[in-house]
Amino acid sequence: MKVVVGMSGGVDSSVTALLLKQQGYEVTGLFMKNWEDDDDDEYCSTRQDLVDVASVCDVIGIDLEVVNFSAEYKDRVFADFLHEYEAGRTPNPDILCNSEIKFRCFLDHAMQLGADRIATGHYAGVREWVNDGRTEFQLLKAEDGTKDQSYFLYRLSQAQLAKTLFPLGGLYKREVRRIAADAGLHVAEKKDSTGICFIGERPFREFLMRYLPTKPGEIRSLDDGRVLGEHQGLMYHTIGQRKGLHIGGIKGKQDEAGEHEAWYVAGKDVKANVLYVVQGHEHPALLKTRLTATDLNWIAGRDPHTHWVYTAKPRYRTPDMPCEIDALADGRAEIAFAQPQWALTPGQSVVVYESKVCLGGGVIV
Repeated sequence: MKVVVGMSGGVDSSVTALLLKQQGYEVTGLFMKNWEDDDDDEYCSTRQDLVDVASVCDVIGIDLEVVNFSAEYKDRVFADFLHEYEAGRTPNPDILCNSEIKFRCFLDHAMQLGADRIATGHYAGVREWVNDGRTEFQLLKAEDGTKDQSYFLYRLSQAQLAKTLFPLGGLYKREVRRIAADAGLHVAEKKDSTGICFIGERPFREFLMRYLPTKPGEIRSLDDGRVLGEHQGLMYHTIGQRKGLHIGGIKGKQDEAGEHEAWYVAGKDVKANVLYVVQGHEHPALLKTRLTATDLNWIAGRDPHTHWVYTAKPRYRTPDMPCEIDALADGRAEIAFAQPQWALTPGQSVVVYESKVCLGGGVIV
């Protein structure tokens, strides 16, 4: 079976290719170039990553293809990314990048190369499952809960999962690094990328200012309407943000020790261009038990049960929280949590699970 592996130059995709080669697959590596605007920038590592991929492919003994999806990335991912920020929301571009680039453009290109499957270094799993006589593909959490990336893959379809392999789903990160070191891959200890998908680890506000000009407006207290300062643009702030407001010296509510509590972003009025803030991490405006999600994607191709106990992540780094889907209608889901959730953020994704199975999710409104 011929498998094309999406290779980024990191240890995860390198070990993915290595394991598949060891398992007897006919493996080709494919390096995607998806960002060109400032390729000479200090934060863009594309050239070094390509050198690393070429070295790994040479050691493993597989062919390497290089493809440029920069135009597709700009049209399908980055344009939406900017539109969401301009509308006052906080999008997750990695999720859209997966569904539109890695598992659409890349998948289509791999099929044109004659591939039977594609593979990536994501920490997740795929399981073929028979349900009421119907075969379907389930997206599973990874064994390594600290690295699980199923959250970023919830927009995948049955057709995409049917063609995908995730060889790292049952491995821990430390095992992946050990496998790479034992095979003599120089990327064994390479630092993980933590920046925006394909854009890199750069100062985010400075980057956003290149594309969205400043639009100053008032910062107001949500509780009493006081004007506390000025923001440079609602797009530069997100719900729950504490740093970068420049209003820390303004007095107000005190904690038990008599210290003035920190200010947090609690809301945005896009029409009036006002940023609302509150004092205290546990302020009621930052705690909600319900959310509405739209732009839904259910991986099985059918709606999950309502009034059924599931768990959900309203952002990547939160633990799974018990919840129910109260209603599903008109492309919207009403989700109720058993406990209040902190700083639910419009534009972020809520992803629903039943045990280890990722059911899908949607975008918080």
